[in-house]
Amino acid sequence: QMTISGHHLTITDPIRNYVTAKLLKLERAKIDYSVVVTLTVDKLVQKAEATVHASGAEIFANSEHEDLYAAIDALSEKLNKQVIKHKQKQRGR
Repeated sequence: QMTISGHHLTITDPIRNYVTAKLLKLERAKIDYSVVVTLTVDKLVQKAEATVHASGAEIFANSEHEDLYAAIDALSEKLNKQVIKHKQKQRGR
């Protein structure tokens, strides 16, 4: 389940599709999760924040960039690393 919201930004279909496509990589970890994504526009900085509610953990990541799509890319990479780390911790236990 994924919730995408915007602050000072309207979420258009291309932005929604891009975020969805980037965060579908989280499904490879094969854990139950829900994601809340917030996209924010400040003067010259585009921010992307996400919270993943996974079983046993709450994972948060954020990124800033001049380009919104680059911020989403960086956010996706950060979340993937953290979800993989969480999955390995669960497997170790």
